[in-house]
Amino acid sequence: MALPEKICPICQRPFSWRKKWQRDWAMVKYCSERCRRQSKGQT
Repeated sequence: MALPEKICPICQRPFSWRKKWQRDWAMVKYCSERCRRQSKGQT
């Protein structure tokens, strides 16, 4: 079974669905906390 994948807009790497994102996969945009923090810095 293939898991859904998304591309991180910060590092451009593909990342797969994880169980911890089960409820809010639609809201997940970044592959990691680090990339998410970087996005906050860009305005």
